[in-house]
Amino acid sequence: MSHSTPPAALSHQLDSPLPRWKPATWENYLAYRDNPTPERVRLFFDQGYLFVDMSPEGINHARFRELFTMLFAFWFSRQSEQNFDLLGGCLLEKPNQRAASPDLVLYLGEDSPQHQQGEPRRINLDEWRLPELVGEVGDTTFATDLDEKKQLYAALEIPEYWVVDIRGKRVLAFRLQDDGKYQQCESSVALKGLPIILLEQTLEKLTHQTNGTAALWFAQQIANL
Repeated sequence: MSHSTPPAALSHQLDSPLPRWKPATWENYLAYRDNPTPERVRLFFDQGYLFVDMSPEGINHARFRELFTMLFAFWFSRQSEQNFDLLGGCLLEKPNQRAASPDLVLYLGEDSPQHQQGEPRRINLDEWRLPELVGEVGDTTFATDLDEKKQLYAALEIPEYWVVDIRGKRVLAFRLQDDGKYQQCESSVALKGLPIILLEQTLEKLTHQTNGTAALWFAQQIANL
């Protein structure tokens, strides 16, 4: 694929029942990034492979993703001194190497990325520090969330990575090790000891309840931690 390959042509080449990783250049990635489409597009690039998720967001994906926004807020409400910034869906980019659009992006502290008028609307990781945690809400993309995307986030050196399994109502949490690989963990470091099993118990509430009710239940449980 050449530098001039338009997004429409790339879309045809990438067309499949489910999005897949395809060989591509950084220029191919830029063609998608810089040419808006009517659809909601999430982009991932990892040294020669491109993943374009053009699937419309379903009810379950939206419900689970917004649940985690509420869970983060309730968790940090217990720690008034802790500043946090949630930038889920924002494009993270290591120019000429890697890019990703995680569902969940958590920055802790004062120096989270800030947008200035006239600057690109993405997070350039050559200019801004890494987030403490990123996560993917997996439904149709669950397999790649646990494989290629996991490898991508490890290569970006993201300290903590969560995969939220919508169908299985599970949260698989991983912590980056000294060897550059993720190891599954039972409690969060970014959220200072939050048991992952409590997240899964909260997800179970979604079987018969709204995400707002589930989030309020979570708030009651952490009050005693």
